[in-house]
Amino acid sequence: MVVTNLTGKGNYKLIEQFYCSKELAAGKVNNCLIILSVINIFLSITAFLGNTMILAALRRESSLHPPSKLLYRNLAITDLCVGVILEPLNVTYWISEVTERWSTCRYVWVSAYVTGFILCSVSLMTITSVSVDRLLALFLGLRYRQVVTLKRTYVTVTALWAISIVAATMYFVNSFVTSWIGNIGIILCLLTSIFSYSKSFLTLRKNQVQPHWAHASQVQSNQANSLNMARYRKAVSSALWVEVTLVVCYLPYVVAVVLTPQGELSLPYYLARQFGVTIVSLNSSLNPLLYCWKIKEVRQAVKDTLKHIFCSFV
Repeated sequence: MVVTNLTGKGNYKLIEQFYCSKELAAGKVNNCLIILSVINIFLSITAFLGNTMILAALRRESSLHPPSKLLYRNLAITDLCVGVILEPLNVTYWISEVTERWSTCRYVWVSAYVTGFILCSVSLMTITSVSVDRLLALFLGLRYRQVVTLKRTYVTVTALWAISIVAATMYFVNSFVTSWIGNIGIILCLLTSIFSYSKSFLTLRKNQVQPHWAHASQVQSNQANSLNMARYRKAVSSALWVEVTLVVCYLPYVVAVVLTPQGELSLPYYLARQFGVTIVSLNSSLNPLLYCWKIKEVRQAVKDTLKHIFCSFV
């Protein structure tokens, strides 16, 4: 069994040498890498088509609050980049490993790692921002549209990309710094999302019981409020589905990283990480399906877009 010692603190050259080495270019490993390449080519196509359709639909859709729509658009852009950039890089890396083109392999692996870190970080932080956005919508009420503006959301999205790019480029200074930033970021994002959704659902549960003794005017007001709460509950449920799907897709890779012995990389853990990377990429193909399933406005916009495309070809 191949085992590489990576005790040199932050030595990314040793990591590159392990990920592009003859020891990995064995029969069974090559077969696994070829299978992963075929799967990722398919996922690249589905991610590209699905997220292109979602972006076109979001452009046509006008009922969603613009800041919320911007967050979903940013998430779709990151998923589109996964299909157009990251998955082709992963396939190129695996093929270069199989064909033993080591110089190409090292450049492509580094590019895939840095690109993957940026896109995954932006996706995770964007989904966390959606959870905070839903919590603010509940507690701010009428002030929500005054506080959560499109301009502030653009600033937030720009900051997410800047933070992710800076953290990823730290890899060239000290690879373990990037790794620790990623670990801390995952924990903070998950804790923030758990708090936001827990607080939202607890508040919704308290407001679910309506008084039976209300007067006619109060009943009418409660009915209007109930409609708003029902719409809000659907929005929170949709966002939560996207969050849970991301966690499920990222979990195998996180487990593989956590279980890898400190300072060492071996063949079984290498393969576990590569399969984990593929499942992470699967998330970018699943998100468009979730948008169409859980968000009525997006589903209708996708239908209208497909009809428009079909009519233009007929």
